[in-house]
Amino acid sequence: MDERFTGSFTQQEPIPEEGIAAAVEVMRHGRLHRYNLAGDEKGEAALLEQDFATFTGASYCLAVTSGGYAMACALRAVGVKPGDKVLSNAFTLAPVPGAIANVGAVPVFVEVTEGLVLDLDDLQAKIADSGARFLLLSHMRGHICDMDALMAICDGAGVTVVEDCAHTMGAAWDGVPSGRHGKAACYSTQTYKHMNSGEGGFLITDDADVMARAVMLSGSYMLYGRHLAAPGPEAFAEARYETPNMSGRMDNLRAAILRSQLPRLADQCARWNERYRAIEDGLRGTTGLTVIERPAKETPVGSSIQFLLEDWAAADVQAVVKRCAARGVELKWFGAAEPVAFTSRYDSWRYAETPDLPRTDRVLAGLMDMRIPLTFSTEDCALIARIIRQEVTRQHQAAAAAS
Repeated sequence: MDERFTGSFTQQEPIPEEGIAAAVEVMRHGRLHRYNLAGDEKGEAALLEQDFATFTGASYCLAVTSGGYAMACALRAVGVKPGDKVLSNAFTLAPVPGAIANVGAVPVFVEVTEGLVLDLDDLQAKIADSGARFLLLSHMRGHICDMDALMAICDGAGVTVVEDCAHTMGAAWDGVPSGRHGKAACYSTQTYKHMNSGEGGFLITDDADVMARAVMLSGSYMLYGRHLAAPGPEAFAEARYETPNMSGRMDNLRAAILRSQLPRLADQCARWNERYRAIEDGLRGTTGLTVIERPAKETPVGSSIQFLLEDWAAADVQAVVKRCAARGVELKWFGAAEPVAFTSRYDSWRYAETPDLPRTDRVLAGLMDMRIPLTFSTEDCALIARIIRQEVTRQHQAAAAAS
């Protein structure tokens, strides 16, 4: 009888007890709004910003309501105006082009490679063809491109880079933490990300003017002096008059939940990578399946895994998804003609121009995606890999026999 997996792909680990205690304390005193402080109280949101700035090595940090808000806020803060063209990955999730549309800008999609990262040759071509001077770089599903080469291209062309690090909190490129290459970086603390507050996010930067505008955009009113990871009052001299309030503050309750998780993040990342490797090792060498190899300079966080069924017929890919689901393994497919759950793609976002992207189309047509919750054991991961391997092999053999 075939093995079956019975775990949940959406079940997270509990919030640490000290996080629960801190959240209860906030609820007891009732001061949830980040600027509602008593006496010399610093507030959980301000302390979290200080902690996260230290963790990333950034000069400044702002805690906000979501990663999507952080991206739109960052784009406005670095100077993107309505009508501007903003480059971004063709393979990403909907909040990324959504953030570009949020500021009234125009997405310009760049091809991705079989390694699921930005195609740097196409990036150069799109910079030249579009005249775009901004890049919202998505480290989609935790895959980091050659950041040294990318920054050389962008710096040489005068392109400002904002990094979407929703899937790379705790990751690095050549020892440099993800988010520390561009002008600003954005992170998510939505439930399925590397820290969990249900919803939430961060914006970091070393640029005082960018952070001053971001703080004002987030809805600080004239209370920016209560921030612990923001620039001094001189940076706000003009920004406080010229920047609209587009409220997106994080509250003290969510901040309390997150502060307890940050000291555990490095250990969490190591645990994710252990599970990732167990699945990757189990899949490697499967006929018809391509494992996505990680560059030596990348320090990833394997909170999800992707693989390719390159040049498979759509019906055969769908059959693998169905076969695995029948055995308890939830695979998502980015090649479906219609968007399903979170797996929409660039030709689904019809508020933006749909370009001709043959390389990306080929990648997405065979791209499989799977979450790796930390509630899975390494034994669970080995079982999941066996199930995928068996079902891919069976369908590959069936397709070969039918041809």
